[in-house]
Amino acid sequence: MSIKRTVGMYPTFGRSGAVTRASHYCAGCGHGIVHKLITEALVDLGMQDRTIMVNPIGCAVFGYYYWDVGNVGAAHGRAPAVATALSRTLPHAYVLAYQGDGDLGAIGFNSAFQAASRGERMATFFINNATYGMTGGQMAPTSLIGQHTATTPRGRALKTEGPPLHVCEVFNQLAAPVYIERCSVGDTASIMKARKAIRKALDIQLKGQGYAFVEFLSQCPGITGGDVPASIKFLHEQLEKEFPLAVFRDRANEPIPPEEPAPVIPSLNEFFHTDTSTAAAPHTDPTVQERRLIFAGAGGQGVLSLGLNVAEAATFLGRYTTWFPTYGPEQRGGAASCALVLAGKPIGSPTVDRPDVLVAMSRPALERFMPLVKPGGVVFCETLAFEGVTPRTDIRIIKIPAAEIATTNGLPRAANTVILAAMLHCNATGLPAEAIDHARDATLRKKQPALIEKNRQVFEAALVWCRANLPK
Repeated sequence: MSIKRTVGMYPTFGRSGAVTRASHYCAGCGHGIVHKLITEALVDLGMQDRTIMVNPIGCAVFGYYYWDVGNVGAAHGRAPAVATALSRTLPHAYVLAYQGDGDLGAIGFNSAFQAASRGERMATFFINNATYGMTGGQMAPTSLIGQHTATTPRGRALKTEGPPLHVCEVFNQLAAPVYIERCSVGDTASIMKARKAIRKALDIQLKGQGYAFVEFLSQCPGITGGDVPASIKFLHEQLEKEFPLAVFRDRANEPIPPEEPAPVIPSLNEFFHTDTSTAAAPHTDPTVQERRLIFAGAGGQGVLSLGLNVAEAATFLGRYTTWFPTYGPEQRGGAASCALVLAGKPIGSPTVDRPDVLVAMSRPALERFMPLVKPGGVVFCETLAFEGVTPRTDIRIIKIPAAEIATTNGLPRAANTVILAAMLHCNATGLPAEAIDHARDATLRKKQPALIEKNRQVFEAALVWCRANLPK
């Protein structure tokens, strides 16, 4: 007798650090069967080298040790979201999501449902063994009424836990999916039907037809104490009764609708109203010191606009720049902040945990962010916000009556412009005056051009105050 060697998997599995062909699955588990069917189909269809498999949390979390394809890990339940991003950004790739019932049916259900509703170009392979097998056998969304689990020791009750979730039936209500089928891997005849369903779903990806969903009822020896025959009996006598095997939808032979033109997405320059006629393309300059800044205050104080002013000035000079806002739902009064990174080389992350410079325009912002400032850093704050605050001795604190200066010069809402002038005076950004001047005017040109001249007057008045009161 000859045994066909599985193709499409790595020659050895290195999860345990040893050279082995043994997987981490329990003996008799259905995952290994489905793995084998998928990888063989990928090889036979010539898809292996262009396939990306997305593995979330669950028994298949270590699939990347087995499948010899591109692999991307995803957070619990978020495989469809990651697969959507991959499918849209890599149009020549075949994207597959592999999920269990706890992962897809519970925490990730909305993500899976929305991907199916949109008809994303991907195939989802869904393992339904009616339990959270990896984490100890808790009740899953597909656990049966009366089924004893770690979290339903007396059996799942209809009154308290509700009925099992039928994912194929739910997805079949959606308009977009091309193919939906439920299979089983409990015996040879069922496995052959599952093999055909997998190839159907992959062929749909090969042709770029859209979303395919295949559910596999699978035995889990873990829920029967390691008794494989008992788990297979449970599969045939109970799971298949609750979840009928069927092809719910097959539109693979229907004409492929014409592809819609891609939506026009505004560039970052357009989004931030950058003056592209004068903006320079970013270029590497090793002499430019990276600076990380946080601008914080309350909604309505112009905190985000102040950060954009500095970002605009850096863009004007061709610096690498990121601007990352954070704000609450309130248009006025709620907390608002933005993180800004200025550099002479590409930036790895837009987040700022330890700022070199902090601008705090409110007391809560000062109390929240001042402890994060690096030793030797600088804090610019509204004078009123600092009253009663214990200063740090290892940073420079610059207090400015920004609201008073702005109000005295006829533009009460321009306190952020006063802070911008102080930052220029103290060279907190490393940006020259001409770049700051350009940015100050550019950010108002499309929104409130009538305020440009008044804003300049506030800026100049603030510089006069800084020269008289602040050392550089």
